[in-house]
Amino acid sequence: MTLYDVFDWLEQTPIGEAIRGSSWLFPVVEAAHLVGLALLGGALLLVDLRLLGFGLKDRSPAYLVAQLRPWLLAALALMFATGIPLFLSEAIKCQASTAFQVKMCALALGLVYTFCVRNRLAERLPESHVWRARALGAISLTLWFTVAAAGRWIGFS
Repeated sequence: MTLYDVFDWLEQTPIGEAIRGSSWLFPVVEAAHLVGLALLGGALLLVDLRLLGFGLKDRSPAYLVAQLRPWLLAALALMFATGIPLFLSEAIKCQASTAFQVKMCALALGLVYTFCVRNRLAERLPESHVWRARALGAISLTLWFTVAAAGRWIGFS
């Protein structure tokens, strides 16, 4: 069994076939995916922009991380719940898409970075470590922008 066979099998699942066979299901699922992207972007941007020194200076990064964690988790749950069916509807196309591969790599890096590096350091970072905070925010924005841009590019590939 080749990798192509695995992706072909995934595409032939009932979910993949239902989305491909419906004229309205793909746009509805994609719209929900974009709502998740907006929620995710908001939760990430507020913390990252604070780390970069733009706005919300009356709130500590640790406070923002804690307050936005439920929104971040809800956004990720929505994006996974909608992204998997979208993938199943065109798994073979995704398998051959460089944009999809870039998105998945950036997504994995973004998740690990956000939960294992950025959030942990932001919760403990003294206010005097401005350059470290800015680096945390810049790296996070770069990773998540790559996820969003590559995801958008999948539609053009």
